[in-house]
Amino acid sequence: MKRSVDIAAIFGNTTGLKAAQIKALERIYKRKIPPDTLITTELARYITELSRELNRQIGLIISRKGLVVAAIVGDEREILIPDLSGNYPLGRRSLRGLRCVHTHLKDEPLSDDDLTDLALLRLDYMAALGVGPDGLPATIHTAHLVPLNRDGKSFEVNRSVPFQNFDLIMDETIDALEDEMGRAVVRDVSGKTERAILVSVSKRPVEEQLETLEELSELAATSGVAVLGNVCQRIVKLNPKYLMGSGKVKELIIKALQNEATIIIFNQDLTPTQVREIGAITELKVVDRTQLILDIFAGRAHSKDGKVQVELAQLKYLRPRLSGKGTSMSRLMGGIGGKGPGETKLEVDRRKIDNRISHLEKELKTLSRGRKERRRKRAASGVPIISIVGYTNAGKSSLLNTLTKSDTLAEDKLFATLDTATRRLRFPREREVVITDTVGFIERLPADLMMAFRATLEEMEDADLLLHLVDVSSPDFERRIKAVDDILSDIGLDSTPRLLVFNKEDLADPVEVANLCRRMDAVSVSAINPKSMGKLLESLEFMLWPV
Repeated sequence: MKRSVDIAAIFGNTTGLKAAQIKALERIYKRKIPPDTLITTELARYITELSRELNRQIGLIISRKGLVVAAIVGDEREILIPDLSGNYPLGRRSLRGLRCVHTHLKDEPLSDDDLTDLALLRLDYMAALGVGPDGLPATIHTAHLVPLNRDGKSFEVNRSVPFQNFDLIMDETIDALEDEMGRAVVRDVSGKTERAILVSVSKRPVEEQLETLEELSELAATSGVAVLGNVCQRIVKLNPKYLMGSGKVKELIIKALQNEATIIIFNQDLTPTQVREIGAITELKVVDRTQLILDIFAGRAHSKDGKVQVELAQLKYLRPRLSGKGTSMSRLMGGIGGKGPGETKLEVDRRKIDNRISHLEKELKTLSRGRKERRRKRAASGVPIISIVGYTNAGKSSLLNTLTKSDTLAEDKLFATLDTATRRLRFPREREVVITDTVGFIERLPADLMMAFRATLEEMEDADLLLHLVDVSSPDFERRIKAVDDILSDIGLDSTPRLLVFNKEDLADPVEVANLCRRMDAVSVSAINPKSMGKLLESLEFMLWPV
C-alpha cells in the first residue's frame, strides 16, 4: 500500500542492511542541493559509493528547493518510488515539482520503467547515475517531459554524457519547460470544476463507440466537466484487471496528464477490482458511467423522495467498492461535484454503510405509503392519468409546461429534472386528466438506478396512457426509442396503452417528420410552441374517451 512521504524514512528494500548502512542512508536527508543543480558532485559520489557497497540501486526524490524528500533503496535492477501525492499532489502546476536521481549499477541507460515513472508521476526530471568500477559516478543518463505535441511524444531522452561533463541549470530549465507546457495546452474550461478524458473500451466497432461517447460527453457537460478529448479501443477480450491492457492504460493516463486532465471517465462500468488497480497507478480521479450519472442525480434531486432515493443508490454502488480500500479508493470515489456520500462515507466501515442503507430503505417505504395514498385518491376520482415518458432531454418538462401552463424546471441538459411533477390538464366538455412528468431514461441504465426512482415507476404503473416523447431532431432517435421501449418492457409496462409523440419538429425536416408520423402512427409537436399542440390533444382525447 502506498503511504505519504515521511521525512527521514528510508523507503524500499532495507532487508538485510546493517545499522551503519541505514544510518548512512539517513544522513542523505541532511544534504541540500542548490536550486540550479540537478545533484551536487559530493552527493552523487556519496550515493554511487554506497550503492556499490550495498549492491543495490539507491534513489533520491529531490524538491525544487533542493531538499531530499525521499531516500529509496531498491535491488540491483530497480527502485520503487513511494506515493508522492500527499505532500506533492498533481494539479498545482504542469509538473510535480520533484525530480528523481538514482543509481544504475551497470551504468545502463534509463529503462522503460524509469521513463514510464517520469511520465506517470509528472516528474521534473529523471536521471540515472552509472556506478563505475571504483564506485564513482560514471555516465549520467537523463530525460524530461515535453509539451503536448502532434506526434504524441511524452518525453525526451537526452544524450548520455560522463558525469563530470554534465552541465544543466536546473531551475531555469524547469521554469522554461513549464512555461512551454502551459502555452501548448489551449482549452476553454470556463466555469468547469474538472477536466476529463473520456474512454470507451468495448468489443463494438470504434465508430459505434464514438456515437456513445457523444452521449457521455453530454453527461459530463451536465455534471460541469470540461471534456478535453476521448480514447476508443476495440478489443477481443476485456481485461479483468484494467478493462484494457496494462500498457494501454498507462498510455491513457499519460495522455490525460499531458492534457492536464483531472479525471478519467469510462463509458463502461468498472468492477471494484478495476477501480482499485487503476487507482494504484494514477492519482487522477477515475469515474465510470454509473458514477457519473449518480453524480448528476445527486445534484438534481430536490424533493425528499429524490434525495433519499439517490443516496440509497449511491451507497449500494459504493458498498462493494469498500473492500480492500486504500488511499486510492478514497481519491477515486470522491465524485465530481462533491455531492452525495463522497469521501467521508467511504471512510466508514461496511457495517455503518449497511445500517444507513437499512435506514434509507425504511424511510422510502414510509414515503411510498404517502404516495400510494395520494394515488389512491386520484384513482377514486375517476380522472385518467397520463405519464410522459422518454429518453432524457427529449423535452418532457417543456411539454408539461406548455400543456398545463405551468413552470416546471426545463433545461437543455440530460436529467435536468429528477423529481416527479404532476399537473391537471383540461380538455373541452369539462374533461380533465392528471398528467405526470417522469424522470428521463437512458441507455444501459443500471438496475440500482432504476430502483432509485421508485416514485417514477409507481406513477407509470398507475397510468392509463403513456405518452412516449421522442426528440426527432436527434440523429439516433430510433436507438433511443428502442432503449425506452426495452426499459418499459423490463419493468412490465409494455401492455399499457402508448402514444408516440415526436418533439422538436421545428428542428427537423417537415417532410421526413410527416413520413415518420405516418409510418410509426405518431404525432409531432414542438414542445415550446403552444400552437403545435392541436393534433396531440386530439389524439389524447380520442385514446382516453373513444367515441
